[in-house]
Amino acid sequence: MIPVSGCVIALNEEDRMERCLTSLDFCSELLVLDSGSSDRTVAIARHLGARVEHQDFLGHRRQKQRAVELATHDWIVSLDCDETAPPELAHALAQHLAEEPHDVVGFRVARRNVYLGRAMRHGLFWPDRKLRVFDRRRARWGGTDPHDRVESTGAGRVVDLDVELLHDSYRSFAEHRATLDRFATIAARSMAAEGRRVGPLAPVAHASSALFKGALLKLGILDGWRGAVAAWMSACYDYRKYKRLRAMQS
Repeated sequence: MIPVSGCVIALNEEDRMERCLTSLDFCSELLVLDSGSSDRTVAIARHLGARVEHQDFLGHRRQKQRAVELATHDWIVSLDCDETAPPELAHALAQHLAEEPHDVVGFRVARRNVYLGRAMRHGLFWPDRKLRVFDRRRARWGGTDPHDRVESTGAGRVVDLDVELLHDSYRSFAEHRATLDRFATIAARSMAAEGRRVGPLAPVAHASSALFKGALLKLGILDGWRGAVAAWMSACYDYRKYKRLRAMQS
């Protein structure tokens, strides 16, 4: 297999770092870009053989792109600390990257999201496909903070792999609420910086749409009370995001 760099950004992730990096042991290089951890994150990463670099946090999109730029190899596997790559990913990449694939920009995988202790199979959490393996010469991190995504910048196709990343996003409901509140502010600021303007009904309209989509259209209610809570929290996020954007327009 051609050499691949595994890239992870981190801040105080000592409880997740080992699981994440161990799942990337098929990579030729492990790079952790830390933004100032005060726990054992850096020590654990170095113990597992990762090269650790420091960068004050630049924002989700720019921080991940900085990690890509610091990597040694052109082919990148980019994970968050709360994500775990299954053994099937290594097997699939060994086949697809046996030699340089000149017609492929990258590979997309589904994420199996775990919410409050259970893997979700419906709603906005599934199949949640992400482009996480890519050629940095023809793709880069883009999107709008905090919702970053890998975007193609050159010719080539994206291949869907029959592989599921495990995404254990929130340690608790309290963490979900705190993250939702923080991300709503970040997203509102990003939209305001882009010149986005919305009307007075936008918070309720977007929240209602998110609730309907997550609970009914995407069958989130089939995941039981967790699916209902996840849909409600998605609605709360959209409400706060657009409410704060409206306040910034004043």
